Amino acid sequence: MTMTHPGLPEVWVYTILVCMGLLFTWGMLAPVVEKRSPSFNLSKIPLFGALILWANRGPWFLLAFKVVILAIFLLVVVAGIYGTPIAERNLATALTWNLWWAGLIVIIFFLGSAWCAVCPWDTLANWLVKRRLWKRAGPTASLNLTVPKWMRNVIPALLMFIGLTWLELGVGVTTNPYATALLAVLMVVLATISLAVFEKKAFCRYFCPVGRTIGFYSQLAPVELRPIDPDTCANCTTLECYHGTDNIDPCPTQLVMGTLKQNTYCTSCGNCSQSCPHQNITWRLRSVATEVVQMARPHWDEAWFMLGLMALTTFHGITMMPFWESWMTDFAQVIGDSGQLLSSFSLGLVISMVIPMAFYGACIGLSHLLLPASKSYWHTFYSLAFVTIPLAFAYHLAHNLNHLIRETVGMLDLFLNPLGTDALPLSMMEKHQRHFQSIISEETLHILQTGLMVLGFLIAIRVIRRRGLPLLGGVYAARWRIMPIYGFAIGITLLHVWLLAQPMVMRM
Repeated sequence: MTMTHPGLPEVWVYTILVCMGLLFTWGMLAPVVEKRSPSFNLSKIPLFGALILWANRGPWFLLAFKVVILAIFLLVVVAGIYGTPIAERNLATALTWNLWWAGLIVIIFFLGSAWCAVCPWDTLANWLVKRRLWKRAGPTASLNLTVPKWMRNVIPALLMFIGLTWLELGVGVTTNPYATALLAVLMVVLATISLAVFEKKAFCRYFCPVGRTIGFYSQLAPVELRPIDPDTCANCTTLECYHGTDNIDPCPTQLVMGTLKQNTYCTSCGNCSQSCPHQNITWRLRSVATEVVQMARPHWDEAWFMLGLMALTTFHGITMMPFWESWMTDFAQVIGDSGQLLSSFSLGLVISMVIPMAFYGACIGLSHLLLPASKSYWHTFYSLAFVTIPLAFAYHLAHNLNHLIRETVGMLDLFLNPLGTDALPLSMMEKHQRHFQSIISEETLHILQTGLMVLGFLIAIRVIRRRGLPLLGGVYAARWRIMPIYGFAIGITLLHVWLLAQPMVMRM
């Protein structure tokens, strides 16, 4: 018997729809006011600011966190290889897919790309290749080859994300502790090979599906690592933030702090703040979504990644609907798939990605026909692709809250028995009890999900208004010309709300 979580009640669905109507009306009628979003230097906060400065300007704070995260990671690998095959009783599967993969999106919302700073894949790769805990290694530690030009984009990360989704949902890695452990080891191997062959951290910059997802979602985060005094950076000629020092590595993703405008490729590693001779770099608090609305610049590969991220996020939700399995069975009969439905799943994955991308492309095409002829179709395509980030993130977080709040009950017991020794599968009674032992009440969960969907739609409207203005030649009176893009945001949000309103199958 399949166990499901209840969907979002009708009253909250109608609340979202009413809010969407009001926000759409505001988006169409209110004038666009261009203003720079303020930010606040967190190091100025008494006591807390001193802690931030201490953590930023030395390696020990991050190193301690890396050791803790790495120890948990190694425990996951050991549990997956040697522990019970019962997914819900093995720390490897429960921690990886129920807590980490679901909770990671919550972490991004508050801390941006902080996870990348303590990522165990990168930590192990660094220690294996450089053979040092934190100091800069010699030039012979890596081959330091230049990444081929055709790979210097985020398309490899998108392809790896598609592959990860195929393994997770198609092959069933989420319910296989042994496969989960092997996948974890594989990511370490890929990160290590990349670091040993290419200059700096090509894996983090171009290949890592998790890191690039974090990077794009971090455009919405309320925190940023930026200069304290921009003039100091403008007058700097040595650029230690980029080149590093004798003891500190250069920026792993080749960023210059003085010109940094977005979080997309910042891994929060702290190299820049530790190497800056002027101590001019710190964490700042800013308005939510300031990057995605106005500051991040469009690039062709990033546009495709953002579209793919939104499509894959939606696909994750669809596969957890109770009707998904029967859909796949019926689809398999149509295409003659008599195996384990892997071919049907693979084709379903492709179709589920093509449809929202085609929908976006069609909406851009309609708007392009209405816009002034000064801009090309692809310029419009890339410029407005940022609308997909808040739509994907809002649903991703609202969906993951269900897993995080309901399916992490009993995680402490798993840490006490990570291998699941002598454990039996969860009984139906235990699964039912999880509904009554969740971290927060069901009503609070529904309020949070409703708020997230409204917030995502609001940010999407702001993106369309702000980024659509240059396409309209600065004349927002002609806002009807980008009406198809509003239709895209409305259509995707309605789909996500419908998915949230359906019962959702538990991961394990």
